Amino acid sequence: MLAGLELAVREANDAGGVGGKTLELVVRDTAADPQKAAAAMEELAHLGVAAVAGEYHSVVARAAATKADALGLPFLCSSAVLDALTEQPTDQVARLAPPQSRGWQLYADFLLGAGHSRIAVAAQPSIYWASGTRILREYLAPRGGTVIELNMSTLTPTAVCDALVDSRATALLLLVGTPDPAVPIVKAVRRDPRLADITMGAPAGQPEFAEWATLLGDDGAAIPFLRYLPERLTALGARVESALHERLAAAPSFVAFEGYDTIAVLAEVLRSHGTDRARTAQAWPHVAVEGTRGKIQFSRTPGISVWQWAGTPIQVVDRDPAKPDRFRIRHTD
Repeated sequence: MLAGLELAVREANDAGGVGGKTLELVVRDTAADPQKAAAAMEELAHLGVAAVAGEYHSVVARAAATKADALGLPFLCSSAVLDALTEQPTDQVARLAPPQSRGWQLYADFLLGAGHSRIAVAAQPSIYWASGTRILREYLAPRGGTVIELNMSTLTPTAVCDALVDSRATALLLLVGTPDPAVPIVKAVRRDPRLADITMGAPAGQPEFAEWATLLGDDGAAIPFLRYLPERLTALGARVESALHERLAAAPSFVAFEGYDTIAVLAEVLRSHGTDRARTAQAWPHVAVEGTRGKIQFSRTPGISVWQWAGTPIQVVDRDPAKPDRFRIRHTD
């Protein structure tokens, strides 16, 4: 994400900045900690920033968005998907990633289409994982699907395998952190001959990242996940992909494009509406920016408390078993 943010800032400044002034990126690491996120928002507001961009973890983004709303600080959330990003509707916050309900319902459609009706979820305690489990259960139940929850607070990877056999589930979804316990679970399932036919999935996107392939190798392939890319990038996206690939010395993940698009939107808003925070927040419904993945516009979505890009592209993909560094598109919105 940071690589995408930094590239977009550099390009914005090469194009003249904002009103003749240099766009400056002030970075604070939230370290996947909601309290650190809230403290960072306080600090950035005190420093006088025009707006805040970024964040990947949904629970952390929720803390950041809540604080942004309280401070009157415009916040464009790049990647977090939790539906309830704030408890009450706010005009301060907009989001590029799709709501979790939209993405995970698409994932449920993929599972049903692949013939899975008994689906186990290995879940850790978290608002995010609990929300995902609820979305899956409520969407699958009327369509003949069953969700079997495996509590990873008490189960070892070996016990997960035993529970899968007992439950007669045909798919296991990894609603857990990476690398631990996701990697040990995958290894245990792959090595259990009783589970040779089970499908594993990771809707939150863990297999997208290079660490997954490094730690799991061939075991990490054929585990479908959600990512937010179109089948074909825009012309801007193709150019940005090339620049990010050179900078990262590897193919960029969808999160890098989210970072770039965040700055592309904010730079345009600041050029057209100025750097006053109140005017920036008022600009969300008027945004129309060509991003790396399509035209970005924000609207109010039922049940979502922030300004939402409703057109975010969604794919279900996995790593190709024949070549784990290559992704296969399995299902699209």
